[in-house]
Amino acid sequence: MIKFTLKCDKDHHFESWFQSSDAFDKLKSAGMIVCAECGSTNVSKSLMAPRVRPARTVAPKPNEQDQKPNLTSPASDQEKALADMRKHVEENSDYVGMNFAKEARKIHDGDSPERAIYGEAKPEEAVKLIEDGVPVAPLPFVPKRKTN
Repeated sequence: MIKFTLKCDKDHHFESWFQSSDAFDKLKSAGMIVCAECGSTNVSKSLMAPRVRPARTVAPKPNEQDQKPNLTSPASDQEKALADMRKHVEENSDYVGMNFAKEARKIHDGDSPERAIYGEAKPEEAVKLIEDGVPVAPLPFVPKRKTN
Protein backbone atom coordinates (compact mmCIF):
# COMPACT_ATOMS: atom_id res chain seq x y z
CA MET A 1 0.00 0.00 0.00
CA ILE A 2 1.15 3.50 -0.76
CA LYS A 3 -0.29 6.84 0.34
CA PHE A 4 -0.31 9.64 -2.21
CA THR A 5 -0.93 13.32 -1.65
CA LEU A 6 -3.26 14.40 -4.44
CA LYS A 7 -4.57 17.71 -5.77
CA CYS A 8 -7.34 18.60 -8.15
CA ASP A 9 -7.41 21.29 -10.87
CA LYS A 10 -8.98 23.68 -8.33
CA ASP A 11 -5.92 23.27 -6.06
CA HIS A 12 -7.69 21.22 -3.35
CA HIS A 13 -5.24 18.88 -1.60
CA PHE A 14 -6.12 15.48 -0.11
CA GLU A 15 -4.56 12.08 0.56
CA SER A 16 -5.54 8.59 -0.46
CA TRP A 17 -4.15 5.06 -0.25
CA PHE A 18 -3.51 2.88 -3.30
CA GLN A 19 -2.30 -0.65 -3.80
CA SER A 20 0.51 0.61 -6.05
CA SER A 21 1.47 3.44 -8.37
CA ASP A 22 0.04 1.42 -11.28
CA ALA A 23 -3.26 1.05 -9.40
CA PHE A 24 -3.42 4.85 -9.05
CA ASP A 25 -2.79 5.27 -12.79
CA LYS A 26 -5.52 2.76 -13.71
CA LEU A 27 -8.08 4.36 -11.39
CA LYS A 28 -7.20 7.85 -12.66
CA SER A 29 -7.57 6.83 -16.31
CA ALA A 30 -10.96 5.28 -15.49
CA GLY A 31 -12.08 8.56 -13.88
CA MET A 32 -12.54 6.89 -10.50
CA ILE A 33 -10.41 9.29 -8.47
CA VAL A 34 -12.51 12.25 -7.40
CA CYS A 35 -11.67 15.32 -5.33
CA ALA A 36 -13.34 14.95 -1.96
CA GLU A 37 -14.04 18.69 -1.79
CA CYS A 38 -15.35 19.67 -5.24
CA GLY A 39 -15.93 16.39 -7.09
CA SER A 40 -13.45 17.10 -9.89
CA THR A 41 -11.97 14.08 -11.64
CA ASN A 42 -9.00 16.10 -12.90
CA VAL A 43 -6.69 14.87 -10.10
CA SER A 44 -2.91 14.50 -10.07
CA LYS A 45 -0.22 13.52 -7.61
CA SER A 46 1.15 16.38 -5.58
CA LEU A 47 4.69 16.71 -4.28
CA MET A 48 5.21 14.41 -1.34
CA ALA A 49 7.94 13.91 1.20
CA PRO A 50 9.03 10.29 1.32
CA ARG A 51 8.65 8.46 4.59
CA VAL A 52 12.14 7.29 5.38
CA ARG A 53 12.86 5.79 8.76
CA PRO A 54 16.30 6.38 10.23
CA ALA A 55 18.60 3.44 10.72
CA ARG A 56 18.00 1.66 13.99
CA THR A 57 21.45 2.53 15.22
CA VAL A 58 20.78 6.22 14.59
CA ALA A 59 17.33 6.31 16.15
CA PRO A 60 17.24 7.77 19.64
CA LYS A 61 17.02 5.28 22.48
CA PRO A 62 13.60 5.30 24.17
CA ASN A 63 13.32 6.40 27.77
CA GLU A 64 13.00 3.55 30.23
CA GLN A 65 9.34 4.45 30.88
CA ASP A 66 8.61 4.38 27.12
CA GLN A 67 10.00 0.88 26.61
CA LYS A 68 7.59 -1.81 25.58
CA PRO A 69 7.47 -5.01 27.64
CA ASN A 70 9.91 -7.75 26.70
CA LEU A 71 7.69 -10.61 25.53
CA THR A 72 10.40 -13.23 26.08
CA SER A 73 10.64 -12.73 29.84
CA PRO A 74 7.85 -13.06 32.43
CA ALA A 75 5.94 -9.81 32.99
CA SER A 76 4.15 -10.72 36.22
CA ASP A 77 4.55 -12.90 39.30
CA GLN A 78 2.11 -15.44 37.81
CA GLU A 79 4.10 -15.68 34.58
CA LYS A 80 7.31 -16.08 36.60
CA ALA A 81 5.70 -18.88 38.64
CA LEU A 82 4.61 -20.64 35.42
CA ALA A 83 8.09 -20.23 33.93
CA ASP A 84 9.63 -21.68 37.12
CA MET A 85 7.16 -24.58 37.07
CA ARG A 86 7.94 -25.31 33.43
CA LYS A 87 11.68 -25.27 34.15
CA HIS A 88 11.22 -27.62 37.13
CA VAL A 89 9.09 -30.07 35.12
CA GLU A 90 11.50 -30.08 32.17
CA GLU A 91 14.57 -30.56 34.40
CA ASN A 92 13.07 -33.27 36.65
CA SER A 93 10.90 -35.30 34.27
CA ASP A 94 11.27 -37.34 31.11
CA TYR A 95 9.55 -36.00 28.01
CA VAL A 96 7.66 -38.85 26.36
CA GLY A 97 5.88 -36.83 23.68
CA MET A 98 2.71 -38.23 22.18
CA ASN A 99 3.34 -41.54 23.99
CA PHE A 100 2.31 -40.00 27.30
CA ALA A 101 -0.91 -42.02 27.77
CA LYS A 102 0.75 -45.32 26.92
CA GLU A 103 3.81 -44.61 29.10
CA ALA A 104 1.71 -43.36 32.07
CA ARG A 105 -0.38 -46.55 31.93
CA LYS A 106 2.76 -48.74 31.79
CA ILE A 107 4.20 -46.96 34.85
CA HIS A 108 0.88 -47.27 36.70
CA ASP A 109 0.62 -50.99 35.88
CA GLY A 110 4.26 -51.61 36.94
CA ASP A 111 5.40 -52.54 33.43
CA SER A 112 7.82 -49.60 33.31
CA PRO A 113 10.03 -48.12 36.06
CA GLU A 114 8.36 -45.43 38.16
CA ARG A 115 9.51 -41.95 37.23
CA ALA A 116 8.15 -38.49 36.55
CA ILE A 117 7.08 -38.01 32.93
CA TYR A 118 5.38 -35.33 30.89
CA GLY A 119 4.16 -35.23 27.35
CA GLU A 120 1.05 -34.89 25.27
CA ALA A 121 -2.18 -36.85 25.13
CA LYS A 122 -5.42 -36.56 23.25
CA PRO A 123 -8.34 -35.46 25.45
CA GLU A 124 -10.05 -38.84 25.21
CA GLU A 125 -6.80 -40.59 26.25
CA ALA A 126 -6.46 -38.31 29.30
CA VAL A 127 -10.09 -38.94 30.32
CA LYS A 128 -9.56 -42.72 30.04
CA LEU A 129 -6.41 -42.51 32.22
CA ILE A 130 -8.35 -40.59 34.90
CA GLU A 131 -11.28 -43.05 34.73
CA ASP A 132 -8.81 -45.93 35.21
CA GLY A 133 -7.27 -44.28 38.29
CA VAL A 134 -3.96 -43.32 36.70
CA PRO A 135 -2.77 -40.15 38.48
CA VAL A 136 -2.32 -37.48 35.80
CA ALA A 137 -2.77 -33.72 35.69
CA PRO A 138 -2.80 -31.22 32.86
CA LEU A 139 0.11 -28.82 32.67
CA PRO A 140 -0.59 -25.09 32.35
CA PHE A 141 1.77 -24.86 29.38
CA VAL A 142 2.40 -26.62 26.09
CA PRO A 143 5.54 -28.77 26.23
CA LYS A 144 8.34 -27.90 23.86
CA ARG A 145 8.52 -30.74 21.41
CA LYS A 146 11.93 -32.31 21.51
CA THR A 147 13.45 -33.68 18.34
CA ASN A 148 16.69 -35.51 17.64
